[in-house]
Amino acid sequence: MTRGDGGTLWIVATPIGNLGDLSPRALDVLRGVAVIAAEDTRYTAQLLAHFGLRAELVSCHDHNEAEQIPSLLGRLESGKDVALVSDAGTPLLSDPGYRLVQAARTAGYAVRPVPGPCAAIAALSVAGIACDRFAFEGFLPQRAGARVSALEGLRSETRTLVFYESRHRIDAMLADAARVLGGDRRAALARELTKLHETVLDGSLQELADRVAQDPEQRLGECVVVVAGAVADTDAVLREGRRVMQLLLPEVAPSRAARLAADITGASRRELYGFLPNAEPSGD
Repeated sequence: MTRGDGGTLWIVATPIGNLGDLSPRALDVLRGVAVIAAEDTRYTAQLLAHFGLRAELVSCHDHNEAEQIPSLLGRLESGKDVALVSDAGTPLLSDPGYRLVQAARTAGYAVRPVPGPCAAIAALSVAGIACDRFAFEGFLPQRAGARVSALEGLRSETRTLVFYESRHRIDAMLADAARVLGGDRRAALARELTKLHETVLDGSLQELADRVAQDPEQRLGECVVVVAGAVADTDAVLREGRRVMQLLLPEVAPSRAARLAADITGASRRELYGFLPNAEPSGD
């Protein structure tokens, strides 16, 4: 239950490039809070100065978040509002902050979002790749071996994959992705979104890897890589559905076993019904 006598922790999204993307509501919140917890106070100070805002800033990043939590909770306990911002975009997405949010919620204080820019969502919206189901993977490991291992674990993922990558590793990341996930896998590279040199390239992973390797300009700025999911092996999915259904049959009614197996594995419920003895209509 939320405490009624404390302040509110506001999670405020800030621009990823174009300052015009800061919402009027975000401005109002930043203008009204007692303190702003920022990933980099220098960067946030520049943002506030642009909009003529004054606020107390405290740093809250990966290396000091745990130390800052008691002080920030103290502000909330005294009834003062606190805002959490990252350097750019929506806090907590590949950025610090979840420990503070968790602590505030555990203590019973209100935690409220102020939605806005997010590089991952912006990239998905312009990639032209299915985004009804996607997996946000953030930054892959920096070391080549660990990066390849992580990609191998995603090889059969059928959801669209979204990665962040730095300009220092974008060429190596794309080369590894093309080799591990398949060079013909459809992908998009969104670079410097909402900024002056915004670029969105699309094509196969191998085409993107080659383009970035040959053009140094495509290795500049902040990058989001969107990769189409693997094509599902429907035969394998159906086999797994039948296996799960057989395990369930001794415990539940046949119709329920088929429904549960379909939900668990993604296999067609209609086809699983067809494997049941004296199969009943599925209703689908």
